[in-house]
Amino acid sequence: MPIKRFNSLFGRGKKACVFICSLVILLIGSQSLNAQTIDSTKQNNDSLNAVILQQYNAKLAEISAQHKADSIKKADLEKQLNSLKTTDNLKKEDLQKEVEALNNKEVERIAQRKSQIDELRSSAKGSPVLGFFNDTLFLVYSNIGSFSAQDRAEATTKRIQRLADVLKFNTDSLTLANAETSTDLMFRDQIIMSISENDALWNNLTTDSLALKYKAIIGNAVVKYKAETSFSSLIKEVAIAFFVLVIVVLILFYIGKFFNWVAKKILKQKGKKLKGITIKSYTLFDAQREVNALLTVNAILKWFVLLLVVYIALPILFGIFPWTKNYAGTLFSYILDPIKHMASGFWHYLPNLITIIVIIVVFRYILKALDFLRNEIDRENLRIPGFFADWANPTYQIIRVLIFAFMIVVIFPYLPGHSSPIFKGVSVFLGFLFTFGSVSSLSNIISGLVLTYMRLYKIGDRVKVGEVVGDVIEKSLLVTRVRTIKNEIISIPNSTVMSSHTINYSSDAPEKGLIIHTTVTIGYDAPWREVHQALIDAAVKTELVLKEPAPFVLQTALEDFYVAYQINAYIRNANRQIEIYSYLHQNIQDVFNERGIEIMSPHYRAGRDGNMTTIPADYLSKDYQAPAFNVSVKNNENKDV
Repeated sequence: MPIKRFNSLFGRGKKACVFICSLVILLIGSQSLNAQTIDSTKQNNDSLNAVILQQYNAKLAEISAQHKADSIKKADLEKQLNSLKTTDNLKKEDLQKEVEALNNKEVERIAQRKSQIDELRSSAKGSPVLGFFNDTLFLVYSNIGSFSAQDRAEATTKRIQRLADVLKFNTDSLTLANAETSTDLMFRDQIIMSISENDALWNNLTTDSLALKYKAIIGNAVVKYKAETSFSSLIKEVAIAFFVLVIVVLILFYIGKFFNWVAKKILKQKGKKLKGITIKSYTLFDAQREVNALLTVNAILKWFVLLLVVYIALPILFGIFPWTKNYAGTLFSYILDPIKHMASGFWHYLPNLITIIVIIVVFRYILKALDFLRNEIDRENLRIPGFFADWANPTYQIIRVLIFAFMIVVIFPYLPGHSSPIFKGVSVFLGFLFTFGSVSSLSNIISGLVLTYMRLYKIGDRVKVGEVVGDVIEKSLLVTRVRTIKNEIISIPNSTVMSSHTINYSSDAPEKGLIIHTTVTIGYDAPWREVHQALIDAAVKTELVLKEPAPFVLQTALEDFYVAYQINAYIRNANRQIEIYSYLHQNIQDVFNERGIEIMSPHYRAGRDGNMTTIPADYLSKDYQAPAFNVSVKNNENKDV
C-alpha cells in the first residue's frame, strides 16, 4: 500500500514537474518577447538620449579645445617666468597676472561644465556597464575622444567579463594609473577603463575618488561572480532548488486533494442543505443547478490557487540561481507593480471618491424630499392653487430626470479619466446615437408631456382618438393604450394623439352628465306630440338614463316624406354608453309598438292599401284586419263608382 501511494505521489509529482517546466518555458518565452518590446522602447529612448548627450558633447568639445589652447598658453607663460631674472620684476608680475587669469578661467570652465551637467542630470540617461548577471554596475555619460558613452560602456563590460576567466583574481590585482587627461583603471598591463574629469563631474566626485569607487565595484563583482559560480555553490543551489520543487509539488498535491474533498462534500449535500434557491414562487436554481454552480466555483478556485502557488514558486526558484535572478524580480513585478499602481491610484483618487459620495447622498435626500411632496400632492393632502393632483407624478419624474442630469454634470469632473480622449470620444459617440437614434421617441416624449399638462384624459376615461373608441388603460411618455369596446388593446403614439382630434366622453359626465342621442324618422301622419312623448317615455324607462335633467326631443329635419326626431338623454356612466344605447333602442321599439306608431320607410308607406301593418301582432287588437284595397273608377260623367 505505501509503495502504491508513493508511486501515485511520484506520478503526480512528475506531472507537476512537467507542468511547472512548461510554465517556466512559457514565461521565459514571454519574457523574451517582453524584452524585445522593452528593447524597441529602449532604442527609442536611447535615440532621444543620444541627441541630448550629443548636444552636450558638442559644447564640451568647444570647451575642451579652449582648455587645450589655454593649457599651452599657460605652459608657455610658466616657461617664461622660469627664464626671467630676479631683476625683471615688472615683467614677472605681468606674466603672473596672466597665469592667474588662466587659472580663474579654468575654474570658471569647470563650474560651467558642472552646471551644464546638473541641467542634464534629470533628463539624460547614461549607458550601463553590465556585470556578469546583466546587473548594472554603474553608468557612463560622457565621451572620450571618438568613443561615445555607449561605446565606452560596451567595451568596459567586455573587459570586465573577461576577468572571470582569470584563475587567481583578487581585488588587489586592479590598479590605478594617472594619464595626461584621465585616470586609468588597470588589470596588470590592460586598461579596463579610463576615468575622465567629465566622468567625475557627472558623479560629483574627483577623478581619483571615482576611480577608487569603480575599482571597488568591479573587484567585488568579479569576486562575487566567482563565489556564486563555484562548483560547491552550484551544488547547494541545485539542492535548494530540488527541495523547493519537492515542497511545491507536495503543496500542489494537497491543494488538489483538498478541493476534491470539497467537491465530494458538495455532492453529498445535494437535497439536504443544497435544495435550490427560491425567490418567492420563482425557482432561481434547483438542487442540481446549485450543485453544478458550486462545483464550477470550486474548480475555478482550485485552478486559481494552483496557478498562484506555481507563480509564487517560480520567482523563488529563479532567485536561487544567479543567472535567473532578474526573472524573479520581473515575475514579482508583474503582480506587485499593478497592485502598487492600483493602490496608489485609489489613494490619490480617494478625495474625489469622497466628494462623489457626498454629492450622491445630498441629491438622494433632495429626491426623497421631492418624493414626499409628490405623494402629498397626489393624495390631495397638500393643495397648490392651479396645480392638479394628477400632475404630481409626471412633474416629479421630469424634475427627477433633471436632477439626475445635473448630478452627473456635477460629478463628471471628479470621474477618473474624464479628460482623456477615449472618454470624450465615447461621450460624443453616445450623444450622437442618442440624438439621431431617438428623434421619433423624443417627439413622443414631448407630446406625452404636453398631453399630461393639457389634462386631455386620465386613466379610465372613455375617449375617441381618430377612429379608435375605448377606455384609457395606460398613458406614458411614449404611448397611450386604449381598450376598445371589443376588448382590444390599441397602442397609440403620443405624437399621433397630438396630431388627431380627441373626444373625451368621461371628463364632465360625473358632474354635468353626458348626452346620448339617437334619431328616428316618422311619417307626417303621426302626431308629433305623441312621437315626442313616446321617445321621452322610452328614454325614461332606459336603465342608467338620468331622470334629472329630463330627456328632451329635437326635430332635426322635415324631409319630403318624413320627420326626423332626435331623442336626447343624460347619463353619468360614459363607459357604458354602448350598452345604454342598446337599451334605449329596445325601449323605443317597445313604446312605439305599444302606441301604434310605425317606424318605417316612407317608400314602404306608399304601398299601405291592402297590406298588414309593420307593428308586431302581439301589439295589435284581436279584431285587427288588413285594410282592403281602395279602387276608384271614373265614368264619362266624372263620377266615382
